[in-house]
Amino acid sequence: MMDVQQAISDGRTSLGIELGSTRIKAVLVDTSGDSYAPLASGGQEWENRYENGIWTYPLDEVWTGIQGCYRSLAADLQSRYGVPLTRPGAIGISAMMHGYLAFNAEGTQLVPFRTWRNTTTEQAAKILSEQFHFNIPQRWSIAHLYQAILNREAHVKALSFLTTLAGYVHWKLTGEKVLGMDDASGMFPIDLKTKTYHTRMLDLFDALSREAGQPLTIKDMLPAALSAGEKAGVLSDQGALLLDPAGNLEAGIPLCPPEGDAGTGMAATNSVAERTGNVSAGTSIFAMVVLEKELSGVYPEIDMVTTPSGKPVAMVHCNNCTSDLDAWIKLFGEAIALSGGTIEKSALYDDLYYKALEGDADGGGLLSYNYYSGEPVAGLDQGRPLFARMPDSRFTLANFMRALLFSAMGTLKLGMDILAEKEQVRLDRLLGHGGLFKTKGVGQRLMAAALDTPVAVMDSAGEGGAWGIVLLAAYMALKHEEESLETWLAKKVFAANFGASVEPDAKEAKGFKVFMERYTAGLHIERAAVDFLK
Repeated sequence: MMDVQQAISDGRTSLGIELGSTRIKAVLVDTSGDSYAPLASGGQEWENRYENGIWTYPLDEVWTGIQGCYRSLAADLQSRYGVPLTRPGAIGISAMMHGYLAFNAEGTQLVPFRTWRNTTTEQAAKILSEQFHFNIPQRWSIAHLYQAILNREAHVKALSFLTTLAGYVHWKLTGEKVLGMDDASGMFPIDLKTKTYHTRMLDLFDALSREAGQPLTIKDMLPAALSAGEKAGVLSDQGALLLDPAGNLEAGIPLCPPEGDAGTGMAATNSVAERTGNVSAGTSIFAMVVLEKELSGVYPEIDMVTTPSGKPVAMVHCNNCTSDLDAWIKLFGEAIALSGGTIEKSALYDDLYYKALEGDADGGGLLSYNYYSGEPVAGLDQGRPLFARMPDSRFTLANFMRALLFSAMGTLKLGMDILAEKEQVRLDRLLGHGGLFKTKGVGQRLMAAALDTPVAVMDSAGEGGAWGIVLLAAYMALKHEEESLETWLAKKVFAANFGASVEPDAKEAKGFKVFMERYTAGLHIERAAVDFLK
């Protein structure tokens, strides 16, 4: 206890904060040894809004959420060790990638935050992809900007600075307009040789903006892209009060480059070296595969981004994962309450997830689509949650839950098949993290069957993102110049922690293949629902 108290007082700790889709999380770890064990954690629930046709979060809720999260972490630390948090050795900020946060020269927000969840930029994404010969997904910041140009939105003329949510928070804490390499690669394509924004594409974008009558110099509007390990500024006096209005937190603390949730997921699962990959499964689901070489083709289903240190990564990002699951489980909870029963939320999730393992390998002929919002990988600009079955389908609770879990993985499978079949990308294994993997053994086992690849899950699987950014902060503070992120993570953090791995079961893999045949054919039903359910 005294050693830990001294480490906290001496600043031999790192603090990470991540703004996820439904929860803001914070974790403080001990960096005085090699365990990087969490000392305290905190959290704050929040939720996006659908306003005027846009998925958004008001920026005032960003700060009330961060402050509530930090306050709960500080209270947790005080209760455990009896010391206040005044000066961690390093801080890192992470948040959901992509989207559109636009500001004028005075720092005033020009339009509401347009998150990754929006699918309103199809025209812009298509034109940019064709012009760049590089896939530009709808959720990327540059697609949002170019769509605003095409729509002749008035705010574009006043635009001075464009960033992501992590970049915005970091800017307000430090005054520095920077991004980590992975988050930057979700704004604008990165040149893997120079590890900066791609010059040819910057020039092309400027030419396109001139043609559209809104001349811009885009490179002046983007945050600087920094590699893992680089220093990205220090906490200002104003930034310290933004995090901790109580005034206990000191200014001057160094911050690492802010990263997106994909980059922190790679760090949290030690998936930053070639032939490694991870699957993050929460409100959205995405797989990150670190490549041995760049892809030979351009695929609209696959994004090309980077690791936090700038290695090429193929990313299959799907907008929808657990929202539909959560809605159904909430409904079951209401049914239990109606009959006078009570059950803890976590226990209800566990019971229903484990029930899915009793189902038929293919889900009994049941079909589910979890599309709360549009899903570009499936060619849908809007979503309609949908469940269907044939009269002779085996409609049991076990099959129902299995179909819901399969649905959470179905769109990801569409993109991952491209990597395996067209690009012959091979993986030694995938690391799973996020809410889908919290119930031990269920999401992991079904994901292994779905992707026909061994899937490992670590103890930190449910809260991996905040831990991932805290590791990047620690790497910046502790690394030696010659030590790469890959080496540091493998030798210093994960030397004895590879996670519990599950091999794909042949029967379940065959069952998922049958489910996917039904799922792919049934996309016509989902498209009809989008067309006719208004």
